[in-house]
Amino acid sequence: MDNIIALILAATILVLIPGPNVALIVARSVQLGLRAGILTTLGTTTGVAVQLVLIAAGITAMVETASSALMVIKWVGAAYFIWLGVRTWRTAARIHAPSVVTPVIFAQGFVVAMSNPKTFVFNAAFLPQFVAGDGSVAEQMMLLSSVYLAVLLLGDALWALLAAYVAPWLATFLRLRNRLTGALFVGAGIGLALSKRSI
Repeated sequence: MDNIIALILAATILVLIPGPNVALIVARSVQLGLRAGILTTLGTTTGVAVQLVLIAAGITAMVETASSALMVIKWVGAAYFIWLGVRTWRTAARIHAPSVVTPVIFAQGFVVAMSNPKTFVFNAAFLPQFVAGDGSVAEQMMLLSSVYLAVLLLGDALWALLAAYVAPWLATFLRLRNRLTGALFVGAGIGLALSKRSI
């Protein structure tokens, strides 16, 4: 039980440190509202979940050897988010409809989470630290992964809620809102581009 509490505390600290996932979640929440932010959160959490499944299946070793393919995916993802940020920055000031939520938003969250090779290596090194000496390692990894994903989902949803809460204040400064959203997209792209394959 102590290892679960330690994992919750460590994962909470990680959620409080914004990275590319949080930048995208905040940008979508400010731009399109809470529903879009939550859908993006579901996308990023699903991306992390797929990473954890791959790690559990022993794919981490393959990821280590497939660095060139991962680098291409990473740079394409980074370029896409920087382009999205510049386009949003230059968008004319207008009120966006917060009800516009499409599967593309989920997919964007999934892609940004999956295209960061650093999280593969980090998660592969992070979660095993909380495996206790007794009991089935596979069962413990399933439990630890579930707890970790629950903390990420809740923490990122709170980021979305906070961003959606301040969005109406930004609505009085529409150009500022577009520039803030654009800067967050560019930040997500730069964060992805600067991510390394080691922790």
